[in-house]
Amino acid sequence: MSVLAAVDLGATSGRVILGHVAPDRIDLEVVHRFGNHPVRTPDGLHWDVLALYREILDGLRTAGRSHAVDGVAVDSWAVDYGLLRGDHLVSAPFHYRDERTVAGVEKVHALVDPAELYRRNGLQHLPFTTVFQLAVDDLVATADAWLLVPDLLTWWLNGSRWAEATNASTTGLVDVHRRTWDRDLLDRVGLGSLPLPDLVEPGTRLGGLRPEVAELVGIRPAVTTVGSHDTASAVVGVPMDAGSAAYVSCGTWGLVGVELERPVVTEQARLAGFTNEGGVDGRIRFLHNVMGLWVLSETIRTWERESGTDVDLGELLAAAEAVTATVPVFDVDDPRFLPPGDMPARIAEVCAEQGVPAPTTRAEFARSILESLAEAFARTVRSAAELSGVDVSVVHVVGGGSRNALLCQLTADRLGLPVLAGPEEATALGNVLVQARTLGALSGDLESLRARIGAAWTPRRFDPRPTREATR
Repeated sequence: MSVLAAVDLGATSGRVILGHVAPDRIDLEVVHRFGNHPVRTPDGLHWDVLALYREILDGLRTAGRSHAVDGVAVDSWAVDYGLLRGDHLVSAPFHYRDERTVAGVEKVHALVDPAELYRRNGLQHLPFTTVFQLAVDDLVATADAWLLVPDLLTWWLNGSRWAEATNASTTGLVDVHRRTWDRDLLDRVGLGSLPLPDLVEPGTRLGGLRPEVAELVGIRPAVTTVGSHDTASAVVGVPMDAGSAAYVSCGTWGLVGVELERPVVTEQARLAGFTNEGGVDGRIRFLHNVMGLWVLSETIRTWERESGTDVDLGELLAAAEAVTATVPVFDVDDPRFLPPGDMPARIAEVCAEQGVPAPTTRAEFARSILESLAEAFARTVRSAAELSGVDVSVVHVVGGGSRNALLCQLTADRLGLPVLAGPEEATALGNVLVQARTLGALSGDLESLRARIGAAWTPRRFDPRPTREATR
C-alpha cells in the first residue's frame, strides 16, 4: 500500500491528508488541520504564507511519526503569487480580495480588448486574475522570479521552480488553445520582461524534499505535481461520467461547470461569464465562478463579531430549513459580496434596491443565502449545458458544500435534476489519485481513476421534490 500526503490549502483553512492507496481501495486520513488567516498591513491584504509553510511542515512531521510517506503534492487556490529575488521572498503575496486590482483591470483593458483577451486565454472576467494583479504590482520590476502560491510552497519543499499548468491557466497569461505562455499578450500588456517559470503538467516527478527539509520532517517522499489549482484536483475527485454530468465544487467559492476536451471561447460564453481552465490530462474545466459559501461564512462572522458568541452552524441550518416565510433571492455574484465585511447589511441593501423586504431573523438570512446560491448553481448548470452541448442529467456536489443537505436539496429542486453529494474531500482525493498514478501505484485514465472513487464512496442522493419549496 502506498501512503501519499496531499497538502490541500483553501482560502480559510488547510489540511495535510494521507491517502492510503492500494489497487482495490483508497482511504483518507486527516493528520493535520490548520487555519488560514490573512493579514492586513498598511499596503493591503496579504496571505501569511510563512505560517502556512510552517503548518505544512508540522503536518508532514506528524504524518512521518506513524507512516512511511511515499509522496507529497500541494494544491491551493489560484491566481495569487509570490515574487522572488534570488532565494528571498520580496513580500508576502497579496490576497485576491485586496482591492488594488481595479486599476489593473483598467490598465490591461486599455491595451487589449476584453473580447480578444477571452479568445486568447478563455477566462471569465474576474478583477483579481493574475494578469490584472501583475499589471499594478510595482515590485515586479525588483524580482527575478515569480511563483503561484502552490508552486512557491513546493519550491520551498523541493527546490525546483516551475509553474504547474492547471493553476497557470488561471493567470490570464496562458494561451488556452496551446497551453503555453502567451508571450505576445505579455508584451502587449507591458509584462514582456516578466521572468516566466517553465510550465509542467500534472503527473510530473520533481525529485525529493530538500535535504534540510527531509531532515526536519523526518520523511523522504517523492515530490510530484498534481492539479495544483484545488479545483483541478477536485474535478479529478468527482465520480462522474463527464459526458452527462455537471459538477459543483462548493466551498468558499462555488465552481460550477462541465469537463470538456476543448475550450469554448464563443462570445456567448464570454458574456455568460464562463471560464476555460486547464484540467488534468489536458481536459478543460468549463465553468463559472459563483460566490459560494463565502457569503454565509462572512454573515456568520459578522454575527459572532457583533454578539461576541459563536454561532452553531448545525442549529442555524436546521432553523433555516424550518423557515416558511418567503425569503428574497438575490444575486450572490454581486461585486459587493466579494470583500470581507458586513454581509447582512449588504444583503439588506441589495433587497432594498430590488424593492423586496430583507430577511429579519438569522434563520431567514441563512435561508435566503442558500436559496440564492441554489438558484445561482441551477442557472449556471443550465448555461454550461447549453453553451457546451453537454446533455446534463445529474449534478455532483463535492467539497464542504456537499455536507450542506439543505443547499443540495434546494439545488435539486431549482434545477429539476438529481444531485449527488460527495465526496467532501474530492480535492484531496484528486490530489492523491494523480500522485498514485505518477508513482506507479495506480494506472489508467481519468475515467478509471474516478471509477475507484465510485467504488469506495456512496454519494448521498437528492431528488427534486414535486412541489418545490425552494420557490417561495
